Amino acid sequence: MAADRRSSWLKGVLDLLVLSRLTDGESYGYEIAKALAEAGLGEIKGGTLYPVLNRLEEAALVEAEFRAAERGPGRRYYRLTPLGRERLAAESGAWLTFHRAVQTMLSPGGTTP
Repeated sequence: MAADRRSSWLKGVLDLLVLSRLTDGESYGYEIAKALAEAGLGEIKGGTLYPVLNRLEEAALVEAEFRAAERGPGRRYYRLTPLGRERLAAESGAWLTFHRAVQTMLSPGGTTP
């Protein structure tokens, strides 16, 4: 049951986390998933991550470029657009406000801010 809950929480913030991962430069899907897992968010499968990347690309928040590899399959690299940076800044602030409200409510004696 805890894994189901965690999955629900992640769905609400995964777009924002992917945008955040791209602030330091371009990356490809596996590398993004690996960074999210290393951050403690658990394994993000391709069936979850790639629809997010496609949705972000359709919304012009990221741009993608396919690059062939000398060995092995090519990769699709993603990078933030200026609109993606703007959205990340706005949504990060909203998320942090929400997080603080939840944290306050979960603290002993928590009340609404």
